[in-house]
Amino acid sequence: MSNAMRQKMADTIRFLAADMVQQANSGHPGAPMGLADIAVVLSEHMNHNPKNPKWLNRDRLVFSGGHGTGLIYSLYYLWGYGLEIEDLKNFRQLDSATPGHPEYGHTEGVEITTGPLGQGIANAVGFAMGSAYVAKKVNSETAPLIDHKVYCLCGDGDLEEGISYEACSIAGHLGLDNLVLIYDSNRITIEGSTDLSLSEDIRGRFESQNWAVLEIDGHNFDEIDGALTQAKMMSRPVLIIANTLIAKGGGKMEGSHHAHGAPLGHDVIKAAKEAAGFDPEKTFHVDPDVMERFRCAIEKGDLAEREWNHRLKELPLMEQNEAYEQLMNPDFGRIQWPTFEKADATRNTNGVILNAIAKAIPGFIGGSADLGPSNKTELANMGDFPNGKNIHFGIREHAMASITNAMALYGPIIPFSATFFVFSDYLKPSARIAALSGIQHFFIWTHDSIGVGEDGPTHQPIEHLSQFRALPNFYVYRPADGAENVKCWQKALTMKHSPSAFVCSRQNLPLLPTAVHGDVMQSSNPLQRRSLSKRHVVLSGTVLPIWSLQWRDSVRVPQPINCLRNLDLAQKRSWQKFNFCLVLRQRK
Repeated sequence: MSNAMRQKMADTIRFLAADMVQQANSGHPGAPMGLADIAVVLSEHMNHNPKNPKWLNRDRLVFSGGHGTGLIYSLYYLWGYGLEIEDLKNFRQLDSATPGHPEYGHTEGVEITTGPLGQGIANAVGFAMGSAYVAKKVNSETAPLIDHKVYCLCGDGDLEEGISYEACSIAGHLGLDNLVLIYDSNRITIEGSTDLSLSEDIRGRFESQNWAVLEIDGHNFDEIDGALTQAKMMSRPVLIIANTLIAKGGGKMEGSHHAHGAPLGHDVIKAAKEAAGFDPEKTFHVDPDVMERFRCAIEKGDLAEREWNHRLKELPLMEQNEAYEQLMNPDFGRIQWPTFEKADATRNTNGVILNAIAKAIPGFIGGSADLGPSNKTELANMGDFPNGKNIHFGIREHAMASITNAMALYGPIIPFSATFFVFSDYLKPSARIAALSGIQHFFIWTHDSIGVGEDGPTHQPIEHLSQFRALPNFYVYRPADGAENVKCWQKALTMKHSPSAFVCSRQNLPLLPTAVHGDVMQSSNPLQRRSLSKRHVVLSGTVLPIWSLQWRDSVRVPQPINCLRNLDLAQKRSWQKFNFCLVLRQRK
């Protein structure tokens, strides 16, 4: 393709983005305009199928700077993912298909919800890790079934966030050769030049983390093409430092931090269009020759997927076929659920359950933030990632949770992550995204409450239960013994569009008596019932055995009472299922 045609395509993206922000009177035109040249050349390199956005071997594209939706929606419209020009005109409007930040499950083609800066980089690492694991399971030397790339566009703000250090560190350590990070180095943040707050050597930082680093002029089509071609041949993750101008082609706003988060203005946009040879009076306009070239993605992607499907049918090894089928169609009926006959910590019973699930389900994998022996999350005799199921995330809680979010959305993977409950503070933003996006991510949080004991108040989670119970679409399970722990997992595995947290004890908990009524998977169920009862004690987790075995005989509570154990409040309430710690309620 000629560079003249590429320029026209890039300018079309620029003015679509500028028009969207201008019409909405809200948004971020600078980054989309600065990245337009890269987006055009990247379109030539990517393998994806707009007719089937869920094709397993598609290249993934993550926009870590989720505020750059002017670029994102322009591309999905031009590529043919189902957006129409009216959707671009309704940018940032209530109930539109083009919200202010990209939302997974809302707009076709969006791989994952991004917005909080830095999260997208960790998500891209998660997609790359998911790909690496599946490839180890289904590829052979003669028939590589999984061989796609993961591309991520990021900016200065993403690289300043601590999560990017964590994520890029583990990516380099693992040598993820399927990952390409394109850094939009426009040297601008909201307050002005990055010189105000950033002076580190980005190249040196990534090279020290075992990344290959390329540096280009982000507005030179030939340099962009050469870098993307070279990146495909690398044996480790690649950072492409693309030196760009924010709001490139935006006239007097080009290079200004004022172009980051505000409309350029009608007069500026008209002048910019005229300078580029576009009709200044036309808005949301795409010439037919530009549309034709972008829409080639449909035919090209459909052909690529059909060739891949043929490759799938012709796999030479029976083991490959079996591995693929088991990953894509997990049989939960194969799980041999354990039973427990003695007092034990729920972190221990949870570890037994994790191993039972992992033995039966090939895609069930996970790991801990360097706390596997304490969280009891080690999967015995199942190897280390990427050849096996145990992921050693290191002390990187925030990146761990974001990485696991993406692994859950990769396709055939059912992942868990683990740390001490008190360190859920470090990963809260990722847990929130999981809830917003409806991601089935299993959080294992051990060392519940004051049972941590001699570690003291810095390691005693007190307010944490309340904050996660208040999070919509986030399900908190706090089992009181091994039997409840099993029931929790049986319920959570059925909830495909919600994250679940398992809050487990460090100390041993006695086996509870069989409930006299109800099912712990559905609602509270009484352990004791008295016919004349007017009051109820509602308990969960580690406090239940304390009450039922000790407090009921020493604490002065008006009699008679019922003792209930509560895993979830009935869904008739305004919040989702969750559990109370201790509630005393009197009937009227």
